[in-house]
Amino acid sequence: MPPILAFVLTAGFIVFLFRRDFREKPNVTGALWIPILWFLIIGSRTVTAWLNICGISVSGSMEDGSPADATVYFALIVAGLCVLKRRRINLGEILRNNRLLAAFLIYCLVSILWSDFPLISFKRWIKILGHPIMALIIFTEPDPEEALIRLMKRCAYVLVPVSILFIKYFPQWGRAYEQWSGAANNTGIMTNKNDLGCDCLILGFFFFWCFSKTWSQEKSPARRNELLLCAGFLGMILWLLKAAHSSTSLVSLGIAMAMVLFLGLRFVNRKLVGVYVVTGIVLLIFAEAAFGIFSQALQILGMDPTLTDRTLLWHSVLQIKINPVFGTGFESFWLGDRLKKLWDIYWWHPIQAHNGYLETYLNLGLVGLALMIGLIVSTFRKGSRMLLDNFEFARFRLGFLAAFVFYNWTEAAIKALHPVWFVFYLIAIDCPKQQSEVAEKPPEIEHLIYAQKKI
Repeated sequence: MPPILAFVLTAGFIVFLFRRDFREKPNVTGALWIPILWFLIIGSRTVTAWLNICGISVSGSMEDGSPADATVYFALIVAGLCVLKRRRINLGEILRNNRLLAAFLIYCLVSILWSDFPLISFKRWIKILGHPIMALIIFTEPDPEEALIRLMKRCAYVLVPVSILFIKYFPQWGRAYEQWSGAANNTGIMTNKNDLGCDCLILGFFFFWCFSKTWSQEKSPARRNELLLCAGFLGMILWLLKAAHSSTSLVSLGIAMAMVLFLGLRFVNRKLVGVYVVTGIVLLIFAEAAFGIFSQALQILGMDPTLTDRTLLWHSVLQIKINPVFGTGFESFWLGDRLKKLWDIYWWHPIQAHNGYLETYLNLGLVGLALMIGLIVSTFRKGSRMLLDNFEFARFRLGFLAAFVFYNWTEAAIKALHPVWFVFYLIAIDCPKQQSEVAEKPPEIEHLIYAQKKI
C-alpha cells in the first residue's frame, strides 16, 4: 500500500473513532481536552520533535530543554489551574486526603535547595505539577470515571493507529537505529522502543479493564460495539508490543491483567486483599531463594542476566558519592560531571538509572525513597478500601499499581513527564465527591440553591 494512501486511511479511521465518541454524548466537559493534550504530548513526542518532523528546526539542550516545549507545558498547566479555580475546589480538603502525595511533592521542592543545578531542578518540578493538576481536572468532571475512560480512549485513537502507520509506512519516523550495531528498533509514535512499550502497557491495560467491565453488563448493541472496540484495540496494541520487543512492558501488562482477573474471582474476599498480596510476596521471595525463578523468567523472556546492562549500570551509579539521606536534589543526578563520567563508561549514554526506586534514591535519598514507598502503600490501601464501594474503578487502581511497582524495577518511571508517572497520579489521588458535584453546577443554579437555603 502506498504510504500516502495509508496516511489517508489512518486519518479517516481516527476521524471515525472521534465521531463515534462524540455521538455517544459522554458526560464530560470541554476542559477534559487539557489533560488529553497533556497525555498525547508526553505519550508521543515533544512539541520540538513534532516541529522537526514538519521541517521546522527548534533548538534546545538536554539540561534546559526547548523553549517551545516549556511554553506548551506551561500553557497547559496555567489552563488547568484556571479550570480548577473556576470549579472552586477545596484545596485544603484535597491535601488532607492526599497527605503523603503532598508531602512527597513538597519534599521534591525543598530538595532543590541542595541541588547543584537549582534552576534546572525548579523548572522540572514545575513541569511535574502538571500531573496532579490534570488528574484533578479529571476528578472534578461531572462523572470522573467517565472522564477517565474518555481520556484513555481519545488518546488511544491517536497514539495506537499513528504508531502502526509510522512503523509500517513511515520508517523514517517510526524506527530508530542503535548507534553502534545499527540494529533497527520500532518506536512508533514515540522516540524509542521502551517508550512505545510504555504506551502499550497503559492503553493495553485500560482496554483490557474496559473489556472486562463491559462484559459483565447486560447484552445490548451498545455492549457489543464496546466489546468490539476494546478487542480491536487490544489486538493492535499486542501487535505493537510484539514490534517493540519491550519485555518489561509486556510482563507488567500481564501482571496488571492478572490482578484484574484475580479480583474478579468469586471466591476472593475483597476485605482480605492485603493478606493475599503479602502472602504472594512471601511466596515469591521463597521461590526465588529456593528455585531462582527470577533467572528462569529472564531465560523465558529471552533477556540476558544483566538485563541489557542494567545491573552493570546500577552498580556504577551506586559507586558515585552522593548524600545517601537527601540525595542530589530533585531531578539533578543526571547532570554535570556525574553524567559525563557515566557517559565515558557506557557507549549508549544512559540518562536514567533504569530502576525507578534507585532513581528516586539518587535524586531524593533515603527520605525520598521512604516517601515513595509510603505513597505506594497508601495508594494500595485506598484501592483496597474502594473495592467495597466502587469495585470496577478499584480494580483499575490496583491493577495499574501492580504494573507500576514491577515496571519500575527495570525502568525509571518515577520521574519527570513519564506517562506511567502521570497515570500513577490518576490512581493515587483521592478527590472528594462533592468537589465534582459542585464544580459543574452553573452559577445560576448555585445562586438558586443559596437563595433557597436563606429562605
